[in-house]
Amino acid sequence: MVNVQELINSDDVVVFSKSYCPFCVRAKTELAKYTKFTAYELETRDDGSEIQTKISQISGIRTVPQIFIKGTPIGGCDDLLNLSRSGKLKNMLPK
Repeated sequence: MVNVQELINSDDVVVFSKSYCPFCVRAKTELAKYTKFTAYELETRDDGSEIQTKISQISGIRTVPQIFIKGTPIGGCDDLLNLSRSGKLKNMLPK
């Protein structure tokens, strides 16, 4: 059984994603403008469904992408884009 909290803490910026999801692709494209990140493509993992269930218990959101910055859930694609547009995202990311 995978420890989801360990995955979340594995990098300063972690994205739980599905490679075919257009919102996931957009979020990863936006993040790549600012920083490196670790993406876990849930549909490629045997435990992907289990991970998604555990993430939803942490964040309260079932959909992907789920983005964590320094262990804190920031939401999905729209949330990320709003943070980017407002200029707040830069300050949240590791230097």
